[in-house]
Amino acid sequence: MGEITNVMEYQAIAKQKLPKMAYDYYASGAEDEWTLQENREAFSRILFRPRILIDVSKIDMTTTVLGFKISMPIMIAPTAMQKMAHPDGEYATARAASAANTIMTLSSWATSSVEEVASTGPGIRFFQLYVYKDRKVVEQLVRRAERAGFKAIALTVDTPRLGRREADIKNRFVLPPNLTLKNFEGLDLGKMDQAADSGLASYVAGQIDRTLSWKDVKWLQTITTLPILVKGVITAEDTRLAVENGAAGIIVSNHGARQLDYVPATISALEEVVKAARGQLPVFLDGGVRRGTDVFKALALGAAGVFVGRPVVFALAAAGEAGVSNVLKMLRDEFELTMALSGCTCLADITRNHIITESDRLLVMPSRL
Repeated sequence: MGEITNVMEYQAIAKQKLPKMAYDYYASGAEDEWTLQENREAFSRILFRPRILIDVSKIDMTTTVLGFKISMPIMIAPTAMQKMAHPDGEYATARAASAANTIMTLSSWATSSVEEVASTGPGIRFFQLYVYKDRKVVEQLVRRAERAGFKAIALTVDTPRLGRREADIKNRFVLPPNLTLKNFEGLDLGKMDQAADSGLASYVAGQIDRTLSWKDVKWLQTITTLPILVKGVITAEDTRLAVENGAAGIIVSNHGARQLDYVPATISALEEVVKAARGQLPVFLDGGVRRGTDVFKALALGAAGVFVGRPVVFALAAAGEAGVSNVLKMLRDEFELTMALSGCTCLADITRNHIITESDRLLVMPSRL
């Protein structure tokens, strides 16, 4: 395999190892994949303003998320069907997150159930929720997550219908016959049928509730005491509604650029959301994070932490649990170095003054008149 020096190198290995249908499912975005590319490129347009001659011999990256202390502001995003990547699937990811003392978010569409993930041992875990048309299914699932010791619900709100993922349509994507959506196995909802296009798109059309609205955030609060993070917010207007409706936090996400193409990169939408939240709830960033420098940029723009998705799945495919552990370690080490070279010894030291965005550069352009 050679020495892996950054998390992006796992993707090429995953591409070689995985069947085309599985790799394309993890790697692809919606339609023209403009947002998929922009999720990365937008980070590259943010520059640093490092401070010098500051004692950085000791650096503290610890933080608290919803009252839980973790080792760094880098957490694992929900990604579906991880056993397509590696036989250990979500078990491996859960163990790696726990060993790194950070948070793993388990997908509703995991190939390991909430109980199975809990059985890997202690760890701080969130549960990502899709709302099914049958609300009894949702209630049952939320209660199971609670019983299994999960600490929060990440409610995905940007998927009333599945985005048009052309790679999945071409491949006639369907979950391999040896795997099921484990959380739904006993409910006859764990299998995915072959379809004329994407089997997942057909499954979503049949099961996911398109009527989902803010009143359902309130409804969720009546069936669980767990804090609810609203995942999929990219505007100030929806941020204010999330605050009004009692969300415990916001995850700025465009679903890994897999839903509506030509929405902004999450890092580009972040500051608008942070300003609208006015410190009333924590705002997290999900999407495009591949470097410790990206983590620093997100925190400088007001994020309380970041969630990482695809790098985890690609590393899982390449090297199982050791790969996931290495992704977390590399991002942590790069982030620590970025803090040191920017003159920051703890997360509170990271400020908006440490970066220059495109809009900042436009504002300081000398007049041409």
